[in-house]
Amino acid sequence: MGETALSSGSLARGSHDWRRLCFLPVTPERAEAHFGWLIRLGVLRREVDGQGLTERVRLTPMGRRLLEQMPDEIPRAGLRERMLENIRRHRPRL
Repeated sequence: MGETALSSGSLARGSHDWRRLCFLPVTPERAEAHFGWLIRLGVLRREVDGQGLTERVRLTPMGRRLLEQMPDEIPRAGLRERMLENIRRHRPRL
């Protein structure tokens, strides 16, 4: 993703390295949900063409800096961290 844009459909049907990071099968809908979360964090952005926004995403400059700080591969979060992040992401807003 560092060099090229990626769509949720191509992620779901492709053989990308990060498919092994997911516990559940990657569907286009799940990929879009994760893309939306990473866009809100500021790590990804939607690609723009002559017609407007596309379904493809790219890394932001901040996302590139974060990946440069990782030595070889992104460390995997433990069960506790995954559970807490899932609660943070999906808790109802009051």
